[in-house]
Amino acid sequence: MKNTYFSSSDILEMESRQRAAFINSLSGFKSASLIGSIDSNGNTNLAVFSSVVHLGSNPALIGFINRPDSTSRHTLENILETNCFTINHINAAIYKQAHQTSARYDKTISEFDATGLTPEFSKLLEAPYVRESQIKYGLEFVEKYELKINGTILIIGKVVEIIIPESCLLAHGAIDIEKAETIAISGLDSYHTTHQLARLTYAKPDKMSEEIS
Repeated sequence: MKNTYFSSSDILEMESRQRAAFINSLSGFKSASLIGSIDSNGNTNLAVFSSVVHLGSNPALIGFINRPDSTSRHTLENILETNCFTINHINAAIYKQAHQTSARYDKTISEFDATGLTPEFSKLLEAPYVRESQIKYGLEFVEKYELKINGTILIIGKVVEIIIPESCLLAHGAIDIEKAETIAISGLDSYHTTHQLARLTYAKPDKMSEEIS
């Protein structure tokens, strides 16, 4: 396979949309999530994100990157206003509706209504879940950091509740996200199903890891 070389100046000279597509796909497959939020007036919001990341297990912390708030960012505004949000895995049945939430709807228009997805509420949080999502969890907002290099914002939430199918719980503690048909994103607009290659034993310096049946 023939390689092509790009310098930093080559990247800067790209047309802006071409550069965005190129660099967004550079990091490979990413999580595919819908973040649900609500404002103090009860207006619900739903937006697709590919930047959700695990930050710690004790306490259980999850973060995501929000674009700079130079323009109206409904998800960010709602989280800072109500101090809660939900993260919902995107599955193979709803990826088209999930992608549609990236359209710039007016704040008074709920993406739930616009896409046909169903809001679902728990007793613990104000923010809405996506009923059609198989794996979902609610978070309490804890910290916000602005990255000075480009103005993007890291939002950190503490997990306060988790909703998953019982059949997706594995004996060793992990969640079978493939069984829930959770999908992945690459770039800005490509959605992928997954296939597990193997589980491996805990890595130790004196022994190569082996497959776990």
